Amino acid sequence: MIAERRQHRRNPELNRAAILAAARAAFAEMGYARASIREIAQRAGVTHGLVMRHFGSKEQLFLAAMPGSGDLEDLMPGEPDAVPERIARAYVDRMEAAEGNDPFIALIRSAATDEQAATRLYAAMRERSFHAYRPLLDGPDAEIRVDLLGAHLIGVTFSRYVVRTGPLADLVPEDLVGYLAGTLRQILYG
Repeated sequence: MIAERRQHRRNPELNRAAILAAARAAFAEMGYARASIREIAQRAGVTHGLVMRHFGSKEQLFLAAMPGSGDLEDLMPGEPDAVPERIARAYVDRMEAAEGNDPFIALIRSAATDEQAATRLYAAMRERSFHAYRPLLDGPDAEIRVDLLGAHLIGVTFSRYVVRTGPLADLVPEDLVGYLAGTLRQILYG
């Protein structure tokens, strides 16, 4: 076991990946408020100190575990007119594969138990989103459109993946992609 731990410690990328996977699962299962750094470290097979060394704080770990601007920026290259479809496809594919264990769901759930943490996390996510979408958006209302896009996806996430009831919850994924692409197009490009 000691040799295994030493080998594990010498691979920072592997440690980081294990911590992020454990964090995604813990935040999704327990919510932001109840998931602890110690719990996440235990799941990842690392020490509490190593988690803190990699991420600095629970909030920074949550933000790193969330799909962020890097994921969004990967969707931006290509034909600008197809961005809404790419965003809709990536969102639906990610949420369907997560089977309820996505950090985005944890953010929504955390709003009920820790409003201050949810507000800080949402503000950081909003900033990342604005940075990613900014090259596509022009005009004085760009920030408003990014907020509308986030609010729309939060609403869809709540209806389909948290409470899991109603027409959105009943749609097959391919139909959801189509509806989302249309609404995202309207939000992004008016």
